[in-house]
Amino acid sequence: MTVMEYTAEATADGNGRNGRVASNDGLVDVALGIPVELGGAGGGSNPEQLFAAGYAGCFLSALSSVARAHKVRLTDPTVTARVTIADHGEGFGLSVELVVNMPGVDEDVARTVVEGAHQKCPYSKAVRNNVDVALTLK
Repeated sequence: MTVMEYTAEATADGNGRNGRVASNDGLVDVALGIPVELGGAGGGSNPEQLFAAGYAGCFLSALSSVARAHKVRLTDPTVTARVTIADHGEGFGLSVELVVNMPGVDEDVARTVVEGAHQKCPYSKAVRNNVDVALTLK
């Protein structure tokens, strides 16, 4: 059996939230800026957007895998990740809402698939017991 492994690498420069972040292969190269909502000037992406993008893509992959295992046919599924950063008194913390749309799938079946994906997704595993994650069926 072949062991699958992949390491992503990205480097941030500047002063973090007002700099750049780029992957070592050049496929990601993003200017960062503090969001207006957090008192910044905006004009760039931010770590929360990048985390939301990664989580949405990873969760959709897990969702598709679990659906196949349950013999559930998915047509144009989507996952929207909403990542919130907020002051929690002792520094900032994150929370996530994953909004899952599985057109044409029975709601009970959809809930089973979403819960299975939440158990399988590496992002969900990484934040479990540390970040509140709400699962919403659209």
